[in-house]
Amino acid sequence: MFSVEPSSVSFINGISPFFPHCLNSLNGHPKFKISNSLHHLVQCSSRIIGEHDVNTVENSSDALKISVAHPCRFENTEELSRDGFNNFLCELCRAGNADKAMSVLARMEALGFRPNSSSYICLITTLGNVGRTLEADAIFQDMINSGFRPRLKVYNVLLRSFLRKGLLGLADKVLVIIDDLGIGRNRETYEILLDYYVHAGRLEDTWSIIGEMRRDGFRLNSFVYSKVIELYRDNGMWKKAMAILTEIKETGVALDKRIYNSIIDTFGKYGELDEALQVFEKMQEEAIKPDITTWNSLIKWHCKSGHLASALELFTKMQDQGLYPDPKIFITIISRLGEQGKWDIIKKNFENMKSRGLKNSGLIYTVLVDIYGQYGRFQDAEECVNALKLEGIQLSANIFCVLANAFAQQGLCEQTVKVLQLMEVEGIEPNLVMLNVLINAFGISGRHSEALSVYHHIKESGISPDVVTYSTLMKAFMRAKKFDQVPVIYKEMESAGCTPDRKAREMLQTALMVIQQRHF
Repeated sequence: MFSVEPSSVSFINGISPFFPHCLNSLNGHPKFKISNSLHHLVQCSSRIIGEHDVNTVENSSDALKISVAHPCRFENTEELSRDGFNNFLCELCRAGNADKAMSVLARMEALGFRPNSSSYICLITTLGNVGRTLEADAIFQDMINSGFRPRLKVYNVLLRSFLRKGLLGLADKVLVIIDDLGIGRNRETYEILLDYYVHAGRLEDTWSIIGEMRRDGFRLNSFVYSKVIELYRDNGMWKKAMAILTEIKETGVALDKRIYNSIIDTFGKYGELDEALQVFEKMQEEAIKPDITTWNSLIKWHCKSGHLASALELFTKMQDQGLYPDPKIFITIISRLGEQGKWDIIKKNFENMKSRGLKNSGLIYTVLVDIYGQYGRFQDAEECVNALKLEGIQLSANIFCVLANAFAQQGLCEQTVKVLQLMEVEGIEPNLVMLNVLINAFGISGRHSEALSVYHHIKESGISPDVVTYSTLMKAFMRAKKFDQVPVIYKEMESAGCTPDRKAREMLQTALMVIQQRHF
């Protein structure tokens, strides 16, 4: 069972806001601490207005004034009414500016104004989208207390937010509320669940959801079929994944970008690069333009197969199409090139990006290269983050995850932990992906006990480990030559409802072989 700290903001029908705890001493395992306080409750109904606000406003007892010409700054021209505040707040949310939206909400309440239904929905959606689950939860409770009855859209936002953090127990309670209130699940609800179960490696739950969709009269679309292909792909059944194409054609569902991307990734994962490129060509012949996901798959699998020249060619073509290079893919490229000492090729790619006007992208990649040890300028996480801030780069959960992963792959555990601390300072809650990265960092450093501590923290915080959590932990014990613990972790994975992937099965077989040899 997971542990949820009680708070002054209780969730509807017994769901409490999520509070990950500091890792002090977990079941006798070594102490590991992310920060003195991972999360602090934001009480939406009582905020202090003062000199520390991001946007300062001239003190006025009459009204708050802002600039109409630039809605993201508080200046001095027009008085705002309640409707004006609500409209402004929604504009900020649509622009993805959660911090300023929360500041505006605080000022509204200080002046005695209350958000309307649209403002509540916008705030919950924006906070949920950036991983600020605790605040989204608090705003939701405030909405309930104000007499509004949330629509299904709001519940779907909370459901997605909880699942992104791996809070399966809380997500289940949201579903119970939806059913108890008689609201009924829609296609979006099912697709949110399907997306989570596939990525978590929960095979039985995935088929159960697909069955429910069919019973409720929802026709399987390209999204569902692409997830089925991914499910087979991740479980080593790539031929079955390809056989799904026959069913897709029979049902009359058009092959769209989602399905093509899933097929390309499946071929790539199993080393069928020629087939992946053929599907890529066919996709374009059908006038379907490849997106960043398409290019990422092709570049990643060419890198992992050792075809660096082809990967770099694809990387250049992607930029020719005007697409923003993904830092995650760049990590794959520079790690492979770095292993071979080809830093001149990395430098050449930097110059190409700069010539295309990708200044901010170039800085991110420069930071990543430095983390990998070529220049040694950014071996400290705080220096990395400050450098990005100085260039005006908007920090996001994705950027933090990329930085943490870069440090983790170098086995720099303390810096990986520091990234999580800095992420918290920015108001972004660490999620399961980040904690999996941390397990990996400790595993690479040979610190399997700390990796196990993070795993216990995940479970005790109410987060449901996914297949990546278990396989990464197994890898940590394999590196430490603690082979007897690998079958134990594998069994826990199965008991948790996660279907072991091919890597996990291979590690289990290797561990069992070593254990057997030791007995002779």
